[in-house]
Amino acid sequence: MTTRILVVGYGRMGRLVEQLAPECGCQVAGVLDVDANAGGEGLGDGAWPDVDVAIDFTTPDAVASNLRRYAALGLAAVVGTTGWTAEREALRACCEQAGIGVVAAPNFSAGAVLFEAIAAQAAAKVNDHAEFGAWLHEIHHDRKLDAPSGTALGIKAAMEAAGYARRIDVAASRAGHVPGVHTVGFDGPSETITLTHAVRDRGTFARGALAAARWVRGKRGWFSMRDVLDV
Repeated sequence: MTTRILVVGYGRMGRLVEQLAPECGCQVAGVLDVDANAGGEGLGDGAWPDVDVAIDFTTPDAVASNLRRYAALGLAAVVGTTGWTAEREALRACCEQAGIGVVAAPNFSAGAVLFEAIAAQAAAKVNDHAEFGAWLHEIHHDRKLDAPSGTALGIKAAMEAAGYARRIDVAASRAGHVPGVHTVGFDGPSETITLTHAVRDRGTFARGALAAARWVRGKRGWFSMRDVLDV
């Protein structure tokens, strides 16, 4: 069954979602760019009755407004925007009360989600060996606003939740056009263990968002890509 999507935010990611939608079992029913959705006017009462899921790659300020509008419309959403964690719990409560399904993730790459799980397992094993210290480095293109990224912070949190109790040093670089590289390292007196995930192009994020849209259709609750991939 084809999932009808509304693309909210028509930058590089929004255009890529539109481009790849047909090969991913989705149909673009509408597009809202910054002008068409100024002040949330593109998501007014009764808008988009035939849309199954909104895919939102906008800005942190816009997400706070948009999620409340999705809730009011009863419209499921996939949110790839980062940098709005301060309002996360309030927005989650709003969406859960409305009974819509939301997949919110800092990274929609299947490989990145698997990498987080692998890094967490490695951290749990290394924790018993106090001679190893942990670090995490990420590099993204110079237009990415948040540093460290939501992905890096998620990896760090997963490592800590898995039982790594010592400090994890986190560093972020912003340069050029890099889609995203994350490296986790464990350094001992005479050796180093490293794990790296590198994105070759942004298609992985768009395909992941479209997979999340198909998955969340008809569901209720607040989910992550780990739920979508059952990792």
